Amino acid sequence: MKAYNPHEIEPRMQLDWEEKGIYSIDETSPAPRKYVLEMLPYPSGDIHMGHVSNYTYGDLVARYSRMKGYNVLHPMGWDAFGLPAENAAIKHHSHPAVWTYDNIDTQRASFKVMGFSYDWDRTVSTCDPEYYRWGQWIFLEFWKRGLVERRNSPVNWCPSCNTVLANEQVIGGRCWRCDSEVEKRDLTQWYFKITDYAQELLDDLDKLAGWPENVKQQQANWIGRSEGANVDFELVDVDGTTPTGEMITVFTTRADTLFGCSFFVLAPEYAGLEALVAGTPHEQEVMEFAEAAKKVSAVERAQGDREKHGVFTGRYVLNPVNGEKVPIWVADYVVADYGTGAVMAVPCGDERDFEFARKYELPIIPIILGEDDPLFEQLKDEKARVVTEVDWDAAYDAQGILVQSGEYTGMVGGKHSPAEEAIVAFLEKEGKGKRTVEFRLRDWLISRQRYWGNPIPAIHCPKCGVVPVPEEDLPVRLPEDIDLAAGETLATHESFARTTCPQCGGEARRETDTMDTFTCSSWYYMRYCDPHNDQAPFSKERINAWMPVDQYIGGIEHAILHLLYSRFFTKALRDMGMLDFDEPFTNLLCQGMVLDAHGEVMSKSKGNVVSPEEMIDAYGADTVRVAMLFMGPPDKEKLWNENGLEGMYKFLNKIWRQVHDLVGKAGDDTYYAGDAAAVDEAQVQAAVDKLLRERHRVVGKVSDDIERNQYNTAVAAIMELSNATGEFLRKTSPEMRTDDSKAAEVARDVAETICKLLAVMAPHFTDELWREALGHEQSIHLEEWPEYDEKLAVADEVELAVQVNGKIKAHIMVAADAADEDILTIAKGAVASALEGKSIVKEIVVPKRLVNLVVK
Repeated sequence: MKAYNPHEIEPRMQLDWEEKGIYSIDETSPAPRKYVLEMLPYPSGDIHMGHVSNYTYGDLVARYSRMKGYNVLHPMGWDAFGLPAENAAIKHHSHPAVWTYDNIDTQRASFKVMGFSYDWDRTVSTCDPEYYRWGQWIFLEFWKRGLVERRNSPVNWCPSCNTVLANEQVIGGRCWRCDSEVEKRDLTQWYFKITDYAQELLDDLDKLAGWPENVKQQQANWIGRSEGANVDFELVDVDGTTPTGEMITVFTTRADTLFGCSFFVLAPEYAGLEALVAGTPHEQEVMEFAEAAKKVSAVERAQGDREKHGVFTGRYVLNPVNGEKVPIWVADYVVADYGTGAVMAVPCGDERDFEFARKYELPIIPIILGEDDPLFEQLKDEKARVVTEVDWDAAYDAQGILVQSGEYTGMVGGKHSPAEEAIVAFLEKEGKGKRTVEFRLRDWLISRQRYWGNPIPAIHCPKCGVVPVPEEDLPVRLPEDIDLAAGETLATHESFARTTCPQCGGEARRETDTMDTFTCSSWYYMRYCDPHNDQAPFSKERINAWMPVDQYIGGIEHAILHLLYSRFFTKALRDMGMLDFDEPFTNLLCQGMVLDAHGEVMSKSKGNVVSPEEMIDAYGADTVRVAMLFMGPPDKEKLWNENGLEGMYKFLNKIWRQVHDLVGKAGDDTYYAGDAAAVDEAQVQAAVDKLLRERHRVVGKVSDDIERNQYNTAVAAIMELSNATGEFLRKTSPEMRTDDSKAAEVARDVAETICKLLAVMAPHFTDELWREALGHEQSIHLEEWPEYDEKLAVADEVELAVQVNGKIKAHIMVAADAADEDILTIAKGAVASALEGKSIVKEIVVPKRLVNLVVK
């Protein structure tokens, strides 16, 4: 028997697979289709442990599905635009395209070394003009349908990346890429109107039965549907005496608390703030405060535990339910991204308002109380205000009974309460409010002020305004001769920026912002279905044939960004008549992060990165793959352990030897070391029966584990089959395993079964065994998944422990379906000496495990 040598086997097998094209898609195949996809990587250089785990999981599912009879689409590509490439190119005095395509070549080679079963003919790189042309086409189609808007508004600005960010790209007040603190700036930018689909994006989460609940909850929270009312507060003139007829509208879910509104708060970014304070004594102080507050991110300002700051504007509004004047403040705990950027402050019922009122000595009016509150008896019948200040430690934000609330006093208050409904009805009748629904989700800001991205296909004409680039002129190509190191941008690259207007023919300038890279990754999975189409992004026939994706695999960090944007694109393209489904991904697996041995995230700066290349050089790709699968459940964090790699290499060598031994090719390396003539026939029959039973049980277990994405326990089950195989080999002779006996039949079947089960995990290793040891001509990856019989997986007999007062005294063998009374008879006989002189007070039978006799 030749030794297992992964470094000789793996490149040879990879070349064989590529030459024979065994992973290429046959569009004419009558087999049922399955689309297995891992999130496409960013080409940042060598692959890392995250790549190894993510793509090994996907490859296992793809290989398993093929063996189960599916025509499997399993493509790969690169999310190739973006700031990291641009910055790296500047640093290395290169061009982003050169840097990106070099890294793509490096990663492609690494993926091939890992043996991943991709159809490389369907490769997509988002920076290829033939791909981003269709991204521009989709932009124009969105524009035609009112899903694109260009407007001036406060935006998130990363001073390090020198570009704007979408709300979803600000995490904890910092840039998702570089971790710099994000600022607010007023800029004119391009938006996709994802808010048009807010309700459907929320409702259709219920359709995603194959998604993790935590991902769906994150999306639901981000979309943030709130039912409430828009309430109009009339502005009082600068003198504070006369109503102006001008309204400031707030959104509230608690209109029932209007009688407790003691001050009014505007966000620092509120659009009408400058005009509101113009010419007043407070103008300078307010505007200076607003500018300072804008430098603190909206996320950070919205955090409840942050100290709150504000200034009085000198202006007032009138409370619409009682006509009282309410002072207007500007505060940094209010953000413009939710509601209208204006808030009616009710400090008795909102903790943030309460803290602000305490700090600035503003009134706290109790208008909703629990019946156990000491104030309740005093105020339960009061319709006019009696108490305007309370000595509380915190706000009362629970449901309660309204007090000091005019005709609504005594009604139950809270969200969707009788009081809330009655007061909203009054506001609507008086024309001072309206029932409405508000969403936390905001339109997707897609403008980026960087070079390495998909150019926005728009032209600015001094005569015609902003006009779309004609479809026949797509793609708008990035200029290759740009000098980024010298600080040149698309805006200063005159040969790119200068153009003519397609409507009037006059001089014009191109839009020099590029699109957010997430616009590229929001539809790439669709292009895989029809990657060479030069007439459209994809044909409707092909995309409906393959999609939605059956199994999608990637990181939990994309729960909001990529996954939400992809769902939006799918729904918008559906409404354009380009496809016939509602959701892009039927099943989603979010893999856990691979940590170092100390539980820390691997990073180059920490010096704790484990290189997959080094491990492959030492043990081969198959060992790395199976070790990764065995580390733990795919959706949980995993600690990398070098010892696990060594152990897995030994396991594969054990399997290598066992398969050869099962078919009589082990030679001197056979497990059997006895005299063939001395083999006990009864012992052999028992070993054959047990191995056959284990073969069927393990095939069922591995199949079920893979279907449930429990790959680590699938590996463990194969190890159990290997252990049973070792026992069988030690009790049977090589001659017995190669004659016409039942033992030989089972030996051959188990050898082939082990190879097939491991084929989805260790593809090179098993294909070599399949051809070299088992003598098959075609690749194991063209074979069918092994079948199993549940009846044969059940043991005829089971071993039970017999306890007396909880201590094991004997072991017995009983029929698997034996009745409890028969089991007890056998058990009592086995421990008769321990029962002498004692009385049995309790008899316990735990099926297939033990018998416990309690005596005294």
